[in-house]
Amino acid sequence: MKKISIGADIGGSHITTMAVDLGSGQLLHETLARCNVNCDRPATEILVAWKTSLEETLRKSLQYQLTGIGFAMPGPFDYANGIALFKGVNKFESLYGLDIRAEIKSMTGLPGELPVRFLNDATCFAIGQAWAGEASKYRRLLAITLGTGFGSAFLDAGIPISTGDEVPLHGWVYHLPFGNSIADDHFSTRWFIKRFHELSGQTVSGVKEIALAYPANPAAIAIFNEFGKNLGQFLAPLIRNFRTECLVIGGNIGHSYTLFREPFLEELNANNITGLHVCVSANGEEAAIAGSARLADNVFYNSI
Repeated sequence: MKKISIGADIGGSHITTMAVDLGSGQLLHETLARCNVNCDRPATEILVAWKTSLEETLRKSLQYQLTGIGFAMPGPFDYANGIALFKGVNKFESLYGLDIRAEIKSMTGLPGELPVRFLNDATCFAIGQAWAGEASKYRRLLAITLGTGFGSAFLDAGIPISTGDEVPLHGWVYHLPFGNSIADDHFSTRWFIKRFHELSGQTVSGVKEIALAYPANPAAIAIFNEFGKNLGQFLAPLIRNFRTECLVIGGNIGHSYTLFREPFLEELNANNITGLHVCVSANGEEAAIAGSARLADNVFYNSI
């Protein structure tokens, strides 16, 4: 019987779950389930949505041997113990202090000994890319997610590196200084919205609107050029210090990579970064699901 794990990608507006073949990393798309979630709602409502999605995938996976469940979970979160620590982040705050592992097992009736594990969503994205994605051909990987926030993970031979001289603590870069503040303020959706308003006087709700205005709108051209240059300038020392072979870009802003690719690569070249392979994730959600599902592999999990 094929051994599977269920991966769950947790977002502020949805949960997506799918079974993954633990032997090959293959996503079993026929087991896909998705439920809408409002991260501002009471805890019970959020947990019921997560339960509904998990149970649908479980029903579609009865022919397989379930080895565990993994969650690609945004922070702040106590990943080892499964405790929600969302506070002051405008999402999932009703879950604060709850033992999510215990809640999931209680609501679904899963066996007490079944592993239910959690890891940062950006790290799960990187693990999925390194395990079964284009980045699997490379040993040293830096993965970033560009969207509402700025996520990151450094991997060596598929294993997340979170300490040591080669990487920032936890592998997180969002809090590092850049410009007159921190990186998260410059490499996220809110920067695009703010900067577009400064240059054009127009108000937009997201990066997609600015991308659609390119190249007819001079402000859109200027913004993507500025963003690419800034991103290259910020990442260059991190890429060099980690001896990165492959950079994976995910998140909604990554869909517009072609619009900031040239200034980004020019800035890397100016900083003597050569030979770097850059790939843009076509489906970051699936990578996060694969990465979270791999947490059920005891050998892999113990290694991280």
